[in-house]
Amino acid sequence: MTEQTPPTRSRPRIPMALATVIIGVGAATVAIYGMRGLQGNASGDPVCRPAVNLAQKLKPLAQGEVAALTMASQPLRVPDLTFDDASGKSRKLSEFRGRTLLVNLWATWCVPCRREMPALDQLQAKLGGPKFEVVAINIDTRDPEKPKNFLKDGGLTKLSYFYDNSAKVFQDLKAAGRALGMPTSMLVDPSGCEIATIAGPAEWASGDAVKLITAALGQ
Repeated sequence: MTEQTPPTRSRPRIPMALATVIIGVGAATVAIYGMRGLQGNASGDPVCRPAVNLAQKLKPLAQGEVAALTMASQPLRVPDLTFDDASGKSRKLSEFRGRTLLVNLWATWCVPCRREMPALDQLQAKLGGPKFEVVAINIDTRDPEKPKNFLKDGGLTKLSYFYDNSAKVFQDLKAAGRALGMPTSMLVDPSGCEIATIAGPAEWASGDAVKLITAALGQ
């Protein structure tokens, strides 16, 4: 299956449900879902050591619908991503410090992304609050109304709308070694440190996902 991509991107290929779209500069390739071979680009920030310890405690829960999660093995401060909210106001990921986040990058031209969005909306409905938020950032670079209409038509009302029509957030995570394809999701602790990362979709509203994230919240 071939998806139309923004004009600033090459055409990514999505072979059935086994691979994830890879965004590169001037080319697109294919990667198998999961990040077991993920290369570390760890900052070594000591503030992030507790996140690594938590990741190892959560590792037995990375099974079933979230088995493809790669748990952090080295301390990594997640880049302070910059994006816009629904009102057009510039936001930074650091503004969300103090709560655990599931940061997700998605686009309407990415079939697995579209399929994953309802589960992310349901997860926000189940666990969203002062301690946890799904921060789903759209990276469409063409029609800015298309992702808004997608969410509206799907009745996905629990997620706050965030977007970066330059797709720089993807490149920032890619530079940190944490964005190999679309969708990409990162579980981030209240200090802004990586707990786990996954390339490809997951059933985020499943019992497996809710159990893991609830444990991450200490509940």
